[in-house]
Amino acid sequence: MNLTHLEAIAVVQKLAYSLDHQDYSRVDVSIHPPFTALRSVQTVLDVDDIPIALGAQNVHWEQSGAYTGEVSPGMLAKLHVRYTIVGHSERRQHFGETDETVNKKVKAVAGAGMTSIMCVGETLEEREAGDTEAKVLGQVRAGLAGLSPEVVAGLVIAYEPIWAIGTGRTATPGDAQAVCGSVRSAVSADFGAAAGASVRIQYGGSVNPESIGALMAEADIDGALVGGASLDPSQFARIATYGRA
Repeated sequence: MNLTHLEAIAVVQKLAYSLDHQDYSRVDVSIHPPFTALRSVQTVLDVDDIPIALGAQNVHWEQSGAYTGEVSPGMLAKLHVRYTIVGHSERRQHFGETDETVNKKVKAVAGAGMTSIMCVGETLEEREAGDTEAKVLGQVRAGLAGLSPEVVAGLVIAYEPIWAIGTGRTATPGDAQAVCGSVRSAVSADFGAAAGASVRIQYGGSVNPESIGALMAEADIDGALVGGASLDPSQFARIATYGRA
């Protein structure tokens, strides 16, 4: 919950200025402004022909109805939204989202022709109790229940340990890889090797320009879900262009 639509426009323009076509050929970049800024940001991306994908931070699972204050998948799709974050830990923690509602949203997003970035992750207490894998894989399986292997293959799963979000603490690359590797193995076991190989698995949690290189060197980490650092276009650009010669 940051930035007015005017502030969001300025951030996007600065980010685009810091990236070039070579960068877009190396990585896919998406930005996820608040609902109030989606239309303004979409216009900038389209008019200036900026190859950054537009994303949303949340979505409801119904297409319409008496759900005051909610935004439907169809509404987002009409704004050329391509990615929708689903089940972020803050949504689960502060707004009572459950694995069941996350599953409904993932299905609805797929039905509208968009791609979910489905978030999973454990608390510090769960990690210290040795319950990380059980918690994360439980969320993965519940969130993907009832989906076809073809849909799962096109999804993004973001592992974001709750204890690392906005705290400045980042899981070590080895810790992140261990969980992301377990997620890929679970997807492969449940939906087939092709889905396991194709699904994108991200790490999220205090990602910054200093930590991105080591994280991306791990075999099963395909990208990053960037939080606070994305509000600073220069930092976000450095993350997106890590390793640029």
